[in-house]
Formats: sequence, structure tokens, C-alpha cells
Amino acid sequence: MKWLLNFFPRPLLIRLSQWGRPFLDLWFRGNQFTDPINKKSYRKFLPYGYVRQRNNALSPGTLSLERHRLLWLYLERETNFFKNRLKVLHVAPEQSFYKIFKKLNNLDYTTVDLYSPLADVKADICDLPFKENQFDVILCNHVLEHIPDDKKAMEELYRVLKPGGWAILQVPLDALRLKTFQDDTITEPKERMRVFGQYDHVRLYGMDYFEKLQKSGFSTQAINYGKELTREEIARFGVVSHEIIPRCFKH
Repeated sequence: MKWLLNFFPRPLLIRLSQWGRPFLDLWFRGNQFTDPINKKSYRKFLPYGYVRQRNNALSPGTLSLERHRLLWLYLERETNFFKNRLKVLHVAPEQSFYKIFKKLNNLDYTTVDLYSPLADVKADICDLPFKENQFDVILCNHVLEHIPDDKKAMEELYRVLKPGGWAILQVPLDALRLKTFQDDTITEPKERMRVFGQYDHVRLYGMDYFEKLQKSGFSTQAINYGKELTREEIARFGVVSHEIIPRCFKH
């Protein structure tokens, strides 16, 4: 199996993981790591990364990455997501979560994306086909860095969120960068990869991301949930301690 991990490029490896997930799920079973999403344990996770591969990043069972597992722990331990009756909008739904969320009886769960086959509604995040104040919770993770007009997208997310509702709007966030960097003249995929870290990203978010969200109407919290976990939990769940979860509210 080692040749598979070392030989295939990352996109193809992910496709192989999707097709052969039951096999990989069994092959990698062990007791070194635990995926909190499916509660199964593995001897290792798969490598993942565009510019630089991270070891033990991708769960063979759910195809979750570090940020997915950290978010699951936060939702499970710190929110009412799995308990209360909630109307949820999931933008660009992650397959790590999709099937589980679909089956939860407490959720009225709607998915939206312009291209994803997992989307119930095909729509542009900058022009959502929903009325104002529709959703109790919005999940929109690692989407805004792809959107040229992220201000419009943030305003749309705010518009459809109910007063008293909350949203998780994760992006790749550089905590050492004060100001977001964007250069709209960079359009070539290889150059975007070099500058932004991924071929289809259009900016690098700095900590002014929260100011951008606030200008769209949200009040915000920057939750460094990894610091709430023990070292043993960080290692066992394969998460990173520096990932910031942006939780946003509409009052």
C-alpha cells in the first residue's frame, strides 16, 4: 500500500480513496488515530496537500481533513447542532459531513452549490435563491477564498441567516498576516498555486477577515478550539492546534 501513497498525485489519490473507501477503511484500521466523525480508529491517516503534503491528514474512513475533525469536535462538544431542531444551510457540502447530516432527525438540512453533485440547490453564493432570515445555522467552509466578490457572498450569507442564528465560515487563515492579500491580475493556475497556495484560490486571508465579516453585519468570534484540547487529543484525532474557527452571529 505504501507505493500507492507515494506514487499517485494528490487529486488522483483522493479519487482512489473515494472509489475504494471501504477497502481503505479496513486496511488502515488500528489504534494510533481516531476519527471523531465515524468514531473508528486507524493505524495511520493518508497524506494530503497541494504545495506540501501533510502526513496523517486524510482519514481513510470519512475522507475528513484536520479542519473537518476539529470542527466536528467543536460542533459536538460546544454547540446545540446535534441536539436542537435547526434549519441548516450547508454551502459547498463536504462529503465528510454530508451523509451524516442528511440522516440527523433534528436538522432540516439544505445543501447549496453551483457545481457540486451533493447540492440540493444549484446556486451562486453571491445570489442565493432564499428569502431573508431563513436559516438557524449556516456552514460555509473553505469557500470564500474561491469567490472573487467575497463581500457580496458574506452579505448574502448574512441576509439568509435568521436573527439569533449562527454561522461557521472557515477559510484558510494566516494568523500572522494582518491584512488580506488579493491581486485580481493573478489568474493563471500555477501562479495562483505559488502565490495563494492553491490553483483556484483568489486571495490570502489575514486577521482582517473578521473585520470584513463585521462590515457585512455579523458579530464574530475567533475560536482557537485546538487550544481547548489536550495534547493527547490533538495527536489522536489528527487535528492542528492553530486552526481558527470563525463563528459568526446575526443579532
